[in-house]
Amino acid sequence: MRCLEAPGRSPVHSTHGMAATSHPLASNAALELLRLGGNALDAAIGACAVQCVVEPHSTGIGGDCFCLYAPEGSSQLVAYNGSGQTPAAATTEWYQAQGITTIERQTPHSVTVPGAVNAWHQLNQDHGKLSLAEILAPAIGYARDGYPISSRVSVDFARQIDLLRRDKNAASVFMVDGATPAVGSMHRQPALAATLQAIAANGRDAFYKGEIASDMVDYLNELGGLHTLNDFASVSGEYVTPISTGFRDYQVFQIPPNGQGVIALQLLNIVSGFAADEGQALSVDRLHREIEAGRLAYQDRSLYVADQRHADVPVDWLLSAEHAQEMRDAIDPSRALAELPQFTSPRHESTVYISVVDKDRNTCSFINSIFHSFGSVQMAPKSGVMLHNRGESFVVEPGHPNCIDAAKRPMHTIIPGMVAKGDRAVMPYGVMGGDYQSYGHMQFLTRYFDFGMDIQEAQDMPRLFPIPGSRDVEAESTLPAAVVEALRARGHNIVPAAIPLGGSQAIWIDWDNGVLTGGSDPRKDGCAIGY
Repeated sequence: MRCLEAPGRSPVHSTHGMAATSHPLASNAALELLRLGGNALDAAIGACAVQCVVEPHSTGIGGDCFCLYAPEGSSQLVAYNGSGQTPAAATTEWYQAQGITTIERQTPHSVTVPGAVNAWHQLNQDHGKLSLAEILAPAIGYARDGYPISSRVSVDFARQIDLLRRDKNAASVFMVDGATPAVGSMHRQPALAATLQAIAANGRDAFYKGEIASDMVDYLNELGGLHTLNDFASVSGEYVTPISTGFRDYQVFQIPPNGQGVIALQLLNIVSGFAADEGQALSVDRLHREIEAGRLAYQDRSLYVADQRHADVPVDWLLSAEHAQEMRDAIDPSRALAELPQFTSPRHESTVYISVVDKDRNTCSFINSIFHSFGSVQMAPKSGVMLHNRGESFVVEPGHPNCIDAAKRPMHTIIPGMVAKGDRAVMPYGVMGGDYQSYGHMQFLTRYFDFGMDIQEAQDMPRLFPIPGSRDVEAESTLPAAVVEALRARGHNIVPAAIPLGGSQAIWIDWDNGVLTGGSDPRKDGCAIGY
């Protein structure tokens, strides 16, 4: 429990239902939908739609979506991969012939076909209680009538001003008199409101066929993209079998690759062999070992994580106890590794995360993203759809599992998590923040389970992150100076984090007492609220 004399926030407790998001208007919308008779999945989609309006740099209908859903709190989870794929014409050979060696952010080639709206439609049809029109009503209202710009949103808008200027459509919506909207000012997105209204009335087809699809395809083609109306009309997500690992006395679930959830599980496997020294979450010894574990695990991510429909991803080996042990054995407890070892495998910027639990204990872990802040920073002119840049995760390297190719999903950073014990889900949780997410899952869960912190304290603690492919380790300014210097003495190149590392939400279900306990990351504007 936090010191009540110090600044901070306490966990939120309720009994009937709870939502935790990174924006208060989204959390409130989720609760309204629960009171209206919706279930946790309805509320999560509704909250996400609101965030597509009020946090448009973080998420949008031009992005992708993943979901873990526990009907009535069962540990038999429903898992959905709502990530889109490249156009059918986007072959490796085409990029080579054009001399394209890297997928740049603000280009049409970073835009895979958005999968989020299809995911919302499918999940709502299969598992929802309310109509899509009811679910999207709060978001439509904010887009049409306006919403106030919150503190973190204003900062994130301003950070992207140079890129916004380069796209006339985005600039016309998100800039006024040469500047982005100030905190507390009102903002509207009437074109997006009309698009959301069309989806509410006619479902996925309103987005993937007809005028809205033509607007997106025509603009991408104008920029040099390979997208066709057929690419949009044929988009589909899929139900998948979740992957999991045991951690302490619990089972932790993730979506399988093409997402990086397997790396979050791998990190838990590695740190499960570290002693759980209560009260020592920020000890130099512990942080040093976590940094090295992160460097090793993210090396595996860069080598293996890809679309399993196109590549052989060795999931069983990545999650094996033997591989976790060899990674632990590679860590020098006193010094940062100068070079990362190569293990032999077997042959063969922005996001929103949402946790919701309802009165029937339907439990939803939901994540929706346009990747970097404002995604590709390319907006379709008539529909107001900001297009994501998820394709930037691809490499242009023939033979690499994550090489760009036709009708292929990229390696994905967004990963909803779920913790279960026995036959019951006990905590939907997630961490935003691009590459940081797998590492952030490990940091949150170990601080919660290993060090006796409550669900809010585990999110409040200072964070650091070893940048993949770099010697640098980003550290937040709240990490004690003595710890920073001790880590440097062990060979870590500690650098200030450019922005706060990630964001997170979680809800714990106390089945015995019927109590829900939630927390929401102070690095964002949001909150956990219940009734």
